[in-house]
Amino acid sequence: MNGEVETIADRLHKARRNRFVGREAELETIRRALATEIPPFAVMFVHGPGGVGKTALLNAAATVARRAGAATVHLDARAMEGSRTALASAVAWPEPVTGRRVLLLDSYERLATMDDWVRERFLPSLPAGTLVVIAGREPPRPEWISDHGWRELLRTVPLDNLPPRDAEAFLRAEDVPESLHGPVIAATHGHPLALGLLADVLSQCPRAGDLPAVELGDAPDVVRLLLDRFLEGVPTPRHRRALEVCAHALVTTEELLRAGLGDADADDAGELFVWLRRLSFVEEGREGLRPHDLVREALDADLRWRDPTGYQTMHRRIRDHLAERLRTASGPEQRRIVTELTYLKRANPVLRHLIDWSSLATHTADAMGPDDRAALLAMTERYEGAASAELAAFWMDRQPEAFVVARDVRGEAVGYGCRLRLDLASPEDLAADPGTRAMWEYVRRHGPPRPGEEVAAKRFFVDRDEHQSAACAAGVVIVEFLQRRLASPRLSWDLVGSYRDLDGRRETFAFKGFHRAAEADFEVDGGRHYVFARDFRNGGLDAWVALMLEGEDALPVPASSSSGAILPRTDFAVAVRRALRDLHRPDALARNPLNASRAVQEHEGGLAGLLREAAATLGADPRGLKAHRAVDRTYLRPAPTQERAAEVLGLPFSTYRRHLTTGIDRIVETLWQRELYGTPR
Repeated sequence: MNGEVETIADRLHKARRNRFVGREAELETIRRALATEIPPFAVMFVHGPGGVGKTALLNAAATVARRAGAATVHLDARAMEGSRTALASAVAWPEPVTGRRVLLLDSYERLATMDDWVRERFLPSLPAGTLVVIAGREPPRPEWISDHGWRELLRTVPLDNLPPRDAEAFLRAEDVPESLHGPVIAATHGHPLALGLLADVLSQCPRAGDLPAVELGDAPDVVRLLLDRFLEGVPTPRHRRALEVCAHALVTTEELLRAGLGDADADDAGELFVWLRRLSFVEEGREGLRPHDLVREALDADLRWRDPTGYQTMHRRIRDHLAERLRTASGPEQRRIVTELTYLKRANPVLRHLIDWSSLATHTADAMGPDDRAALLAMTERYEGAASAELAAFWMDRQPEAFVVARDVRGEAVGYGCRLRLDLASPEDLAADPGTRAMWEYVRRHGPPRPGEEVAAKRFFVDRDEHQSAACAAGVVIVEFLQRRLASPRLSWDLVGSYRDLDGRRETFAFKGFHRAAEADFEVDGGRHYVFARDFRNGGLDAWVALMLEGEDALPVPASSSSGAILPRTDFAVAVRRALRDLHRPDALARNPLNASRAVQEHEGGLAGLLREAAATLGADPRGLKAHRAVDRTYLRPAPTQERAAEVLGLPFSTYRRHLTTGIDRIVETLWQRELYGTPR
């Protein structure tokens, strides 16, 4: 330091430099501009949502400028009085100035009222070789673009999240276990602030590397801090509600916003829609508005955690609006609405891990073309073997229209599904494939189709990178097949025989109204395929659509306790969770629909006694002790709040929530088995 005493500012500068990753394209643009006598542009205008790394980029740009020998002034509008005099006087160049000048101006949104003066007076007064880098939440106003001079001297740089490679470098610098890099990047979408916050949470977990998953919903403190950054300056509660609607729906139009807000704010929908369009983290597309993925997830997770009743009310309004449109829609419009309705189910505990939900906004479904055949067969052989690939090729020749290709934003095939029409296949073709033969025989035994009735069977599903786990291809393929189902008024049977494991499939297909058809299971090349089926003649398509729309709603109170009907698995789980919350409220517990269940009616202690017994069973298993402690301090001997329960247990809140979720899921499963098979003797 040439004899100078190192300061805390010097240490801060080193720490920031050591933690900075990525943004090479932006920094290279600055380096090239500084390498010329007169830079090709005068102003680089960087914009992006809060926490995306604008300040970090300006700090890195300052280092680049100083290394290039430029006189550098770095200003932050948050630390300045927002006046012309204050800005002009703050630009004090280090003397003597012998070369290039670089002005870095952060938090430009704080100077919005001075934008005309900055553009027309202040910046033009600087020496011609000055390079100015501005960073703010909003893009430059239209006046910058409409001015022919500034249009030539301006470079606009939208700053997005870190790509996976840079996000991984960030996490390595923060000592996050390698096993969690994928889940953390998926949860944060590479947003720098979110990466840092989750890395901090994980650093407090003694065995973070053993975590099976990382989700924003498990870390409400992280969500709160993100929202503080995203929502800085949101004017009123009604603007916040508009944002919550926009976050919940896949695409927001003014019409949908009006429906989602309800009667209280419906008259303001036009004004609020215009406000949403101006936000830096909301993108405007042909079909409507879409918020930044991380903003969407943080807002949705916060409302779901903070106000479950309000969340459910908003969800139903949006769902009912889309369902009403679906009744009269057809063709591409029908497909869009099915996509939007499907997206609404992403928080459903049964469905949320089924697909990569963000792919619904980025991927498309397409017919199979001649150039796709080799790639699809290679995917199939990679995961299911040569015999399965030969059968896929067989059906490509017989029913090419049955194949749906999922494409990414570049148009590349990332997976496919195949939904065959068994009623159109010849007996010889059906017999040639063990899968179609087994499913067709099942249909003939349990309700053969009448003339003209359709029998559909999902025979293949393969994602290029994930095979059949939570996959990008799954979303658009599912939507395409849902739309084909809706367009089949004479559908009798629909079967699914494409999956090669049962992990989570039972609950998923029970929720979708399908039953397990074990006698139709089949094997190809040693790999077993598990079959699910539904006879759509039982109630028709309308009954199935109603089931799909109502599936995640709160449960109705039964008229009596003697109906003997088994609740659907998903509704049963919701009722168990509600009963645990109401365990110390006898009046509320008496209204729970579980009182009509077989499990409760066979138990001498009633619903409360059954819940306590199930929790005790959880604690009797050494593997369930942590989950039992979380359930105990939340429901059996409840602390005032869940945050206090975590403190009593000496756990980080995210760890406590993970144990609690495990405990609840195991109690649900224990009671469900009793409901199906009776009390064990």
